[in-house]
Amino acid sequence: MSSLTFTLIQTDLHWENRNANLAMLEGKILGIQEKTEIIILPEMFSTGFSMKPEQLKETMNGVTLQWMKRISQQQKVILTGSLIILEDDKFYNRLIWMLPNGEYGCYDKRHLFSYAKEDKYYSPGNKRMIASVNGWKINLQVCYDLRFPVWARQQPGEHPEYDMLIYVANWPERRIQAWKTLLQARAIENQCYVAGLNRTGNDGNNIYHSGDSMVVNAMGEILYHKAHEQDVFTITLQKSHLDEVRSRFPFLGDADNFILINE
Repeated sequence: MSSLTFTLIQTDLHWENRNANLAMLEGKILGIQEKTEIIILPEMFSTGFSMKPEQLKETMNGVTLQWMKRISQQQKVILTGSLIILEDDKFYNRLIWMLPNGEYGCYDKRHLFSYAKEDKYYSPGNKRMIASVNGWKINLQVCYDLRFPVWARQQPGEHPEYDMLIYVANWPERRIQAWKTLLQARAIENQCYVAGLNRTGNDGNNIYHSGDSMVVNAMGEILYHKAHEQDVFTITLQKSHLDEVRSRFPFLGDADNFILINE
């Protein structure tokens, strides 16, 4: 049965300083000793969670996308994280799934954090993205999406829609209990692995982030958790464990049928 190895980079970010963040992250990536297939970066990894898209915007041909292509190709890994993108006169908090061959997929954050007025500056996405890696299906989401279970819910069908959820985030420490609880809930209810990667440190608004990045299995058991410290952690997951859980506890077959309507 197949395995999947990935690396989480839990780190502080330089506030609204793309060049400093790319240099810092490149150093951390080059320092990874273990063989890995995916490297996960935080939400808005090049700037921090900023509401200044007019100043910080990039295009899909910009510096950060070119950096991602170069790193992905050099290290022969998939590189993922979100950044501020301008497209068709709209700003997006866009997650990029960069492949070593230069091809990439995109997911625009669906649920914009109105509490911080993200919805005033950015446009929401309306399509989920499920990537494929070595026989694994991976559902890619961003931060506040975690609070909305319908958006992550496995679609009814003969086989589960995906095997793993990834959340990249700038989730403040003051609400970190919700982050930790909901990561476990998403894993249990969707019978999948969940990886949540959060930043550390204070942002430019003096909001503290404790990290608390986690990897959770389909039973809700925590396989990795790191609070307050910066960390680069590589983990290998086994598809056989997931198949065993789904076979032994076929709960998804009892789920309600529904249709997800994007508006």
